[in-house]
Amino acid sequence: MKKKILISTGGSGGHVVPATIFYNHLKNDFEIYLSTDIRGLNFFNQNKFKYKIINVPQIGKNLFNIFFLITATLKSIFFIKKKQIQIVISTGGYMSLPVCIAAKIMKCKIFLYEPNFVIGKSNLLFLKYCNKIFCYNNDIKNYPEKYQKKIEVINPLLRPEIYEEKKNLKTKFDNKITLLIIGGSQGAEYFQNNLKDCIYQLSKKYLVKVFHQCSSENFIDLEKFYIEKKIDYKLFKFDDSLQKLIREADLCITRAGASSLAELIYLNKFFITIPFPYSKDNHQFFNASYYEKKNCCWLIEQKNMTNENCVNLISEIINNQNNLEIKLKEMQKISYQNNWNNINKKIIKVINEN
Repeated sequence: MKKKILISTGGSGGHVVPATIFYNHLKNDFEIYLSTDIRGLNFFNQNKFKYKIINVPQIGKNLFNIFFLITATLKSIFFIKKKQIQIVISTGGYMSLPVCIAAKIMKCKIFLYEPNFVIGKSNLLFLKYCNKIFCYNNDIKNYPEKYQKKIEVINPLLRPEIYEEKKNLKTKFDNKITLLIIGGSQGAEYFQNNLKDCIYQLSKKYLVKVFHQCSSENFIDLEKFYIEKKIDYKLFKFDDSLQKLIREADLCITRAGASSLAELIYLNKFFITIPFPYSKDNHQFFNASYYEKKNCCWLIEQKNMTNENCVNLISEIINNQNNLEIKLKEMQKISYQNNWNNINKKIIKVINEN
């Protein structure tokens, strides 16, 4: 009889996408369930997964929210008991708190997942009680030394379709460039409002094509801008098929979500990262800094971002083939061992042995 696993997720695509990847890695060896809050439903195909909605408001000092946390914990206990769940995997975030509390009460094995280079508060809270925590690196900021042995380093989790994509080997742009602007699952209003002049100035120097991720609220304004400036463009939302656009892009401008950066690194796609400065614990900066220090990308902090330095940087990237060749080699060093089978065997082995 297969062991039963509940994967807890929700909130943003940064939590939900890894949860679906865990699901696909484990579905042949275990009976898998997903729990998510209502927001999380926007980021996965509801027809492909067994899921339970356990909605949790953002935790704060509001007594009403604490009441809902208690209610969600009781709901989680009942679900775990009903389905006879033995193992819980949390992808982090406050959405997973009630499920992790319930898992502790019901004496389930708990596995955490931390893709960022600074540990999240929810994961930090449950480190003491977890069996293992899956990370991409041993050197996690704010990670307690006494729990170091709980870290299981794995290669970054990638969606199955990413492995089917052809990796980039191109290191020359000439005077034509296809830009991909990625804002993340929450949208990036800053990108939508503050990159326009940069793109327009670039279009005066080079033949530019732009794939721009945007929210529904900004769609009309962006479309009007690209039409007026006569720039070749395509607007898309988070749930569109991103890997097809990555395939066509020469250079990406992106936030620094762990999943986005991992996919770009694996596909050897050149990218400029502008971390979201208000991410929890500033984790996006540490994600970006890790790859920038390894000479895999270019990093601009949002506080230092100007149209002039953005245009200058992209122009330098286009005209410096030697630098592109270095970046390509460094990305290849990081990702050459990343394949579906290696990760699959590691995850299943860790779960079965702990």
